[in-house]
Amino acid sequence: MSNLPKDIAKDTAKDTAKDIANDIDQVAVVVDWLDACRRQELGPLLDLYASEASLECDCDGANIYAGRAALESYWRPRLQAFSPNAFGLEEITPAADGVMLDYLNSEGKPVRIVFTFDASGKILQTRCAPFAPATARDGAGARDRAW
Repeated sequence: MSNLPKDIAKDTAKDTAKDIANDIDQVAVVVDWLDACRRQELGPLLDLYASEASLECDCDGANIYAGRAALESYWRPRLQAFSPNAFGLEEITPAADGVMLDYLNSEGKPVRIVFTFDASGKILQTRCAPFAPATARDGAGARDRAW
């Protein structure tokens, strides 16, 4: 039990949680996520997610999956039937609030997924959408990206 006043103790706990989050290699967690997908290992994949995690998928309609059971119903069919090019890494980039991954989905199509994490390093939220590969350019010559 701390001898600090409650408000200072609470602020100290928040700072400690931030420090823990900063110490976690979020890119490594995303690499583990991609490896679990490649190996078609549903359990290890789901273990990377926080219990209250959600996935927002714009790949085949705007759908949101929240909680382990919903994530399992999303991932199970995608891991069971995928193409030879599935889960190929295109680009991985640390971002201010997490990690952005460009990869080939279970069908071998390019997807961008953005990961955010909780203080313990578990995946708290992912948002995915199709994207055009970095070599594609729009009419104005700018790269065409989902985010």
